[in-house]
Amino acid sequence: MRLEALTDPQLIFADLTCFDRSNLLRVLAERIVGAGRLDDVEELYSKLWEREQLGSTAIGDGVAVPHCKMSGLEQVIVGVALLPDGIEFGAIDHQTVRLFFVVVSPEDQPAAHLQCLAAISKWIKADRHVERIMEVQDSASILSLLREED
Repeated sequence: MRLEALTDPQLIFADLTCFDRSNLLRVLAERIVGAGRLDDVEELYSKLWEREQLGSTAIGDGVAVPHCKMSGLEQVIVGVALLPDGIEFGAIDHQTVRLFFVVVSPEDQPAAHLQCLAAISKWIKADRHVERIMEVQDSASILSLLREED
């Protein structure tokens, strides 16, 4: 599963300014719904927030992967957000988070959800991907980096 196949330029947000975890999740929900991928901002926000309350989805090194499952989807949706200033997101390494992969999966496709999370993990671990993506400032450059395989 390749990340670039799961997202598109409308789901890449290189210009976010958020002040906390809740605000970020709400803005991401608004942007994803605004891109026409889902219909209900409140439902998406609630699902992402509910998952975040179980434990932070920050995985360290300035990266978080907020994710949830929703009914009515046909395929996995992946949004990518870059926050130049970063925010506190409860990371185990106590670093602020600047790079977010938001994953919304069909409720009835748990395997696709896990495959997507694994693809993100693989991409993140590849040579300098995270460092390089944090250096760019536009959606086109982010998408170009997502196309690179490890």
